[in-house]
Amino acid sequence: MSFMNKAWGATSPEKTEPITITRRAPDDQDVGIDIKFAGICHSDIHTVRSEWGKTTYPLVVGHEIAGIVSAVGKNVTKFKIGDHVGVGCMVNSCRQCENCHDGEEQYCFSGTVFTYNSKDPKDGTITQGGYSQHVVVDQAFVLKVPESIPLDKAAPLMCAGITLYSPLNHWKAGPGKRVGIIGFGGLGHMGVKLAKALGSEVTVFSQTNSKKELGLRLGADDYVATSDPDVFSKLSRKFDLIINTVSASIPLEMYLSCLRRDGSLVQVGAPEKPLLISPFSLDAQRVGLHGSMIGGIAETQKMLDLCGEKLIFPEIEIIPASYIDEAYERVLKSQVKFRFVIDISTM
Repeated sequence: MSFMNKAWGATSPEKTEPITITRRAPDDQDVGIDIKFAGICHSDIHTVRSEWGKTTYPLVVGHEIAGIVSAVGKNVTKFKIGDHVGVGCMVNSCRQCENCHDGEEQYCFSGTVFTYNSKDPKDGTITQGGYSQHVVVDQAFVLKVPESIPLDKAAPLMCAGITLYSPLNHWKAGPGKRVGIIGFGGLGHMGVKLAKALGSEVTVFSQTNSKKELGLRLGADDYVATSDPDVFSKLSRKFDLIINTVSASIPLEMYLSCLRRDGSLVQVGAPEKPLLISPFSLDAQRVGLHGSMIGGIAETQKMLDLCGEKLIFPEIEIIPASYIDEAYERVLKSQVKFRFVIDISTM
């Protein structure tokens, strides 16, 4: 059995529009969710425009989902009807490999099942994301949203929040650690808030100082403009951890020079072109260049609980579904402070 619901989907790389999609009925392990809000991530745009490999159209994107439980399967024990919940970038994995057993489902050896544009192992269809009225997800991949987090602000935490929290957690950001955040957009501003909540000293690297006042107000201890030719020499060997959130090619060697011995630069942005560095920029102080992709379910829940406890929320702009194409253009032009969130009731 299946059911239909309204959605906003891509019918080609150039167009999104209202469509109707079919969702499978919840099985014994599933949770049915009435979606209230869905955040817009740059990954949505890449996928809609078929820039990250083959996209199967029509496709509904959106992996920053917040809503209310409307149905539960008979074996569901973690959730009940009426619970506030979220769904992030993945909806299943093999659950058998070493990484899945370690709670790192995002690195599943058999292939993580992503929230959209993946093959659903339960029915063989292409997964459809959160720009829709409802979604059905296995309880193991549904997250509990603390009561203190409004659902509209919970949505971006499912990707932007965990994308920054995971490297901060893994590389042990905390008191006594100096953290640099490259970029001050949807990802970067969450990096500032989370790193401060963990007790780190935080510096933002941005192209200009146009957002400096806001960056300092949101918790940054320092905010520097990389257009200043002296900024890198002034910050030489200062940081324990630098996280790069931008999706454009930038001179990483300049940022590596800002790391202390054994420091780490972590790439979370996804530029289309390869990153170029010299091995000497790694050798000089035994620094590391790493990658990080979201976080496992347990780690994501830990992040949500921290945000609920310390009232850490993203800065958002709520939009109707009809504004999605315009929102995409504004994202590409960095004209949003800091995350668009779709009000699903407008479908």
